[in-house]
Amino acid sequence: MSDLFRQDFLTVPDGAALYYQVSGAGEPGAVMCDGLGCDGFVWKYLEPALARHHRVLRWHYRGHGRSGVPDRRNRIGMSYTCDDLNRVMDAAGINQAVLFGHSMGVQVALEFHRRFPERVKGLVLVCGSYGTLLDTFHDGPLLKRLFPFIKFTVEHFPDRVARLTRALLSTPLALEIALSVEMNRSLLSKSDLIPYFAHLANMDPVVFVRTLRSAAHHNAWRHLPRVNVPTLVIAGKLDKFTPAWLSRRMAAHIPGAELLLLPEGTHVAPLEYRETVERRVTRFLSEHRLVPPPARHPTSKHEYFAAFP
Repeated sequence: MSDLFRQDFLTVPDGAALYYQVSGAGEPGAVMCDGLGCDGFVWKYLEPALARHHRVLRWHYRGHGRSGVPDRRNRIGMSYTCDDLNRVMDAAGINQAVLFGHSMGVQVALEFHRRFPERVKGLVLVCGSYGTLLDTFHDGPLLKRLFPFIKFTVEHFPDRVARLTRALLSTPLALEIALSVEMNRSLLSKSDLIPYFAHLANMDPVVFVRTLRSAAHHNAWRHLPRVNVPTLVIAGKLDKFTPAWLSRRMAAHIPGAELLLLPEGTHVAPLEYRETVERRVTRFLSEHRLVPPPARHPTSKHEYFAAFP
């Protein structure tokens, strides 16, 4: 982690207090957009690597992590998220940035580029889809069919659902099932996954469901050919949350997009392939001149005294 670090809250007009933290220095900035129900756990290794050369912004969506909810709790969804990011970037002193999106954060990054293209210098889209995520979860329609029942239950019995969710996700069994079924336990440290379960266990289920509903209806498919910034798509070949064919399709429809397919990666590929992802991202940023120019050191006695009067 860079020595340059600060954290703060920004209260937006509808009352939501949004948490954000900034580390490092250098333009363009790097903005990390999380997945649904996440508070930044997946950026554990990539964030400090980026902070060596960039001002890195991590922030929490409404009702996620340390961020609060708006006065009107129905103001949850993709359009509010993009408005929030626009304001948080201002608060962090970042004019333009490379947007990093993981899972649902890919939709956030794409929608933000559609609405605020002048603020986006590049995109790194990790283990996510361009939209309608319930249609392809586990490469099937089951969750989409169940969602109306899930939504009804959560909206009508939020306290009971919260208690049940907290009890289930706080058990070691939940972590073991995830490592065995959803993740590649041979590549992943258990300690890297614990923060995700700790956050999800204590999240307001109503906020979760309303955020999911918005992401389930959002679709940036028609915007893909209009993406006019350098784009790197990263996918895990064994990802069950977001099947790899979605990443291939997304990369094929974004002009000039590059694709990194990790052969045994899952939905948390940045944790499983930490060094590979860091190297590829570093190369991508360098090749597209998305890193700050190196500091120019005086080469002569005249230049030295000019630099230090």
